[in-house]
Amino acid sequence: MASLYFCAECNNLLYPEADRTNSVLLFACRNCPYRTEATSPLVFRNDLKDVTKEQPGVVDELMTDPTLRRTHDLTCPKCQHTEAVLFQDQSKRTYNKMTLFYVCCYCNHLFQDEPVKRIQEEEE
Repeated sequence: MASLYFCAECNNLLYPEADRTNSVLLFACRNCPYRTEATSPLVFRNDLKDVTKEQPGVVDELMTDPTLRRTHDLTCPKCQHTEAVLFQDQSKRTYNKMTLFYVCCYCNHLFQDEPVKRIQEEEE
């Protein structure tokens, strides 16, 4: 993990700066001429977590969105209501098949069509 460094002269935050003539990374103060060579070339680290299954994201208030498609062909497994809003998996992976999520308009329960879900699990 990248650390924060502070100026030895004025205690302000040091910012990364490239010394292009010597090809080194420096940490420089913006308030005084203090500069120090970085001990590591790491300025920022972004750890990505692997997502193994499709995740629908935020589903609150989806049933009030007039732009989303609605269906009356599926029954909610939680409350047996027949109206649901449907939307596609929002992950940007290119190898994924289209995954549809449904949100019950009555109880806000998130579910997938069971026959389609079983087929997808068998193919994995």
